[in-house]
Amino acid sequence: MSTGTRLRPVELADAAELAAIVSASADHLRPFEPTRPESYFTEAGQRATIGGLLAAARTGGSMPFVIVGDDDELLGRITLSGVTRGALQSCALGYWVRADRVRQGHATRAVGLAVAHAFGALGLHRVQAETLPENTGSQRALERNGFNRYGLAPQYIRIAGEWRDHVMFQVLAPGDAADLTR
Repeated sequence: MSTGTRLRPVELADAAELAAIVSASADHLRPFEPTRPESYFTEAGQRATIGGLLAAARTGGSMPFVIVGDDDELLGRITLSGVTRGALQSCALGYWVRADRVRQGHATRAVGLAVAHAFGALGLHRVQAETLPENTGSQRALERNGFNRYGLAPQYIRIAGEWRDHVMFQVLAPGDAADLTR
């Protein structure tokens, strides 16, 4: 069992392994994700998904990573997306961990690493994330990394074929929270 967690940028070469992971984890992920076409679970589907993520990364709109264990096993994926510059300096965080590696702290550690990247390398002010109300595991991973719950978005994202409410979370860059009082 892997006890470490690190991030590295996703690569097209990850497509076959990610296809195997999302296929094996489909029942676990299905309640938390949009409905996926069957092609998503294939190497070609993952190659297309990664290609889209990398295209967004080239324009500065996204930073996609794979979550990797200390034994180089792919554990999942985490992405800083919707990077917005100017007055907002913000992004959204989305992630998943493979079914056979949940409840081992990988999501919590990966969220911490991604947030550190957002505030460090990307110089952002705010990271937001949303979860289904019943996704307490994901909420714990966010809260352990300083995210605060700040609201509920009704019918926010279409998950498993239904428009679902989402709990809204955010974390501000260290030192930036003090600016809210000015």
